[in-house]
Amino acid sequence: MAPEVGRAAGSTAPRSADVARVAGVSRKTVSRVLNGEPYVSDEARRRVLAATEELGYRLNQAARTLASGRTRSIGVVALGTAGYGTASLLVHIEQAVRDAGYALRVINTPDGAPEDIAGAVESLLEQGVDGVVVSEPIVKGEVPLRVDVPVLFIGAPPAPAFTASRTLTVGVGALALARAATEHLLDLGHETVHHLAGPRRWYATRDRIEGWRAALTARGAHEPPLLNGDWSAASGYAAGRALASDRTVTAVFAAGDEMAIGLIHALREAGRRVPEDISVVGFDGNPVFAYVSPPLTTVRQPFDAAAREGIRLLVHAIEKPDTELPPAGEPPVELVVRGSTAPPPSRRGPTALRTT
Repeated sequence: MAPEVGRAAGSTAPRSADVARVAGVSRKTVSRVLNGEPYVSDEARRRVLAATEELGYRLNQAARTLASGRTRSIGVVALGTAGYGTASLLVHIEQAVRDAGYALRVINTPDGAPEDIAGAVESLLEQGVDGVVVSEPIVKGEVPLRVDVPVLFIGAPPAPAFTASRTLTVGVGALALARAATEHLLDLGHETVHHLAGPRRWYATRDRIEGWRAALTARGAHEPPLLNGDWSAASGYAAGRALASDRTVTAVFAAGDEMAIGLIHALREAGRRVPEDISVVGFDGNPVFAYVSPPLTTVRQPFDAAAREGIRLLVHAIEKPDTELPPAGEPPVELVVRGSTAPPPSRRGPTALRTT
């Protein structure tokens, strides 16, 4: 049987020399194209990429690692939860890492505690990753850790205990989103807004409280006592039972969509109508909750934008360690108004109740 076109006789897989021959360029040009190096013409790059596709050529990762000193892999420390926010952020990080031409290595931590994050980072470093992403670390507790690669923190400031070659941070705009959620309820005419917060040890909880508080302060509204949940629908249900008997409550901003759904369930069980008696806004933007009754008004976290922006900065820090970082973009603020919010009863006539 004749050898496949473009391959050396007896070869079981195409080599860079085969790609160079088919593309009509030197092996050095092939190497430059496949390693993303500059100083290659668009036409030569197009021919090389077409040849690799035709031959089914894949760059030898081991050789690439030896040549560059990098594994072209990024490690992610993710929270060991199955919540919508955590899962969505991880999906978008994976896509952004892949689009950047890197491999992804993920380690889940039980609850994001500092000692768990430190152990996960050390494990990733042992695997030779070129950079690390830490998502949503916990506020309290510090475990000193020296890291010789760039570290990106998403949704929180860099931890002081991390000594890294470079620390980066990208927010998801939680404070601005929480403020927008609270302002929506105040704009409807509610005199104040109660807040069902997440666990106090989370950075995400802190930012949402600050956004809620800032909106109330700016409007001169009274700040009600905080309630705390644990992100679960069950904790929202418990908070709803506590609020249901207070007839002065007309609006609640929940720090997570699942807590908002549990809250609504408890209120309706107690005979409080949503939104006719109490309006509820969630946080995250889980699309499933557009199909509950009533459809949930929420603020959508920009997981895709945060992941793209964060990985863009991290790859820059990996590949150009001696240059300044490009300017970071501002995360968008998106309020999704649905059927769980309405003006308070005092602002509506008897025929103005919302039916959708």
